[in-house]
Amino acid sequence: MKRVIGFFLIIICFLLQSTLFQHIAFAGIVPNLMIIITSIFGIMEGRTDGMLVGFACGLLTDIFYGSVLGLNALIYLIIGYADGVANRGFYPDDIKFPIMFIAASDTAFLILTYLSGFLFRARFNIIHYFLNIMLPELIYTVLAAIIIYIPLRNLLLSFDRGTEDSE
Repeated sequence: MKRVIGFFLIIICFLLQSTLFQHIAFAGIVPNLMIIITSIFGIMEGRTDGMLVGFACGLLTDIFYGSVLGLNALIYLIIGYADGVANRGFYPDDIKFPIMFIAASDTAFLILTYLSGFLFRARFNIIHYFLNIMLPELIYTVLAAIIIYIPLRNLLLSFDRGTEDSE
């Protein structure tokens, strides 16, 4: 049941990121909701669900916006796995831990995206990229994660409680 909810959350986050959030963009930068949902599923549900959600988010991003099919899927899959490893240290009441991992995941995503862009296009201006793209997106994503995390955590925990009650 959680995977079905995850599928719908991926679709909702992708639609929000590509439509509504484009209108509230700050200097052309929107929060990366796909990283947020990948990280939250990885941290709360573990490596397997983190990888599945990450792969689905990346593949959806590749299909609609990617220049190389599978590159974002691989990056998101790795991020979902890395966040899933941190599942053992997860406590639902602690908001700092997931936000810290979302920030680290977004930073890793931005660095890997920059490196892949450098490899495919030979553009190398890291200071401009850091100041004008990485830093604003990182801040915007962390602020969005603070708002999104608690309702999403409560939704996922309610399904955990529902399965415990039925057993």
